[in-house]
Amino acid sequence: MQHLSTRRVLVIEAISAGAAVTRTAHALGIPVVLFSHDAGDRKVPDDLRELVDTLVVVDTNDRAALERAAKELHARTPVSAVLPGCDVYVPAAARVAAALGLPGLAADTVDEVRDKALMRARTAAAGLLVPRHAEVTSADELAAAAAVTGFPCVLKPVDESGSIHVSRADDRAALAAAYDRLVTDPRLDLGRPLSGRALVEEYVSGDEYSVDGYVHDGDVHVLAVTRKLLGPEPYFVETGHLTPARLEPSVADETHAYVRRVAEAVHLTTGPFHCELRLTPRGPVLIEIGARLPGDYITELVELTTGVDLSKVALATALGVDPDELGARGPARVPSAGVRFFTAPPGTHHYRELTGWQELGRRAEVLRTALAIGPGEPIPEPGDFRCRIGHALFTAGSPAEAEETWQALGAAVTVV
Repeated sequence: MQHLSTRRVLVIEAISAGAAVTRTAHALGIPVVLFSHDAGDRKVPDDLRELVDTLVVVDTNDRAALERAAKELHARTPVSAVLPGCDVYVPAAARVAAALGLPGLAADTVDEVRDKALMRARTAAAGLLVPRHAEVTSADELAAAAAVTGFPCVLKPVDESGSIHVSRADDRAALAAAYDRLVTDPRLDLGRPLSGRALVEEYVSGDEYSVDGYVHDGDVHVLAVTRKLLGPEPYFVETGHLTPARLEPSVADETHAYVRRVAEAVHLTTGPFHCELRLTPRGPVLIEIGARLPGDYITELVELTTGVDLSKVALATALGVDPDELGARGPARVPSAGVRFFTAPPGTHHYRELTGWQELGRRAEVLRTALAIGPGEPIPEPGDFRCRIGHALFTAGSPAEAEETWQALGAAVTVV
């Protein structure tokens, strides 16, 4: 293939897993052009800034400005691929790629992997098992939506991630309160206010999993199924991930086949995907699918247990080359791995210390610990990923041992 140093890539807001792609490109000698608003929660960290060949400051939420800046850049110094730095910018990356004549997801269908209402419509039309659901744009529509789904149900914004404002409602009063919290929340997410568009969905019972893989040359490759561990409802805060999930072979095969059909239904034709679902007595039921790398350190869990570097996969598929050409496949390092997230008890607004935290980091099975919220810092109300205090990444000899380790690590730390 053409020498990597001549294959410049454009990344739109290198946040979360997108930062890993930027670091991987730099390590491979691929120059990175980063488009970023470079302020607020889109501020580029200093360590990442040093790895970027060119930083272009632009409002990445302004479609016209983004495409104009991309065309001007491409006319001067062409780029070979456009990648989203997080799931919010998947549609933007597809549209910029189309405007530059580069490969990518189809601009006219890309919203199907971002807008959950469109996603539900496409997968239901394909005959896939999905929750009963109805879209709402105002509180006046909640009663009619609940008549479709019944109770309990789940309210979720159509275009958010990280479990933001996703909650279970057991009656009309709880549903109305959840919607009111959504539309009155003044916080911005990557510079975007929360909209009033939401889905009311049937509550689906069953263990939750994520399935990660990629599409290349029309083939859907499933790499790993991860067990997702959640905090107490009515919220769905992720408190852990365990890779690989402990599944019977027949269930794993059924899950893989279902995810392949989901990818086809939403026109996911190239690049990585992260699919979340629940396993029920009726079979797998889709929660959502994203045309992106997973967050929450799942990329590391997948590489530890399969040897596949998803960041290299993302770069390769964007450049239109086989992942093996970028050395994406290597040997698995461990049979199983996981991450444990730590949260404070309800009603805790700050903490003085985490007893057992230092000892936790010295355990042989723990690869890394890190705090997201330090002692004395405010702890957001429970409800989404922002309330998690810290995490520990660990390895295990089997999926069963990983479950035991996840439990043991949680018991070893106390929030004081």
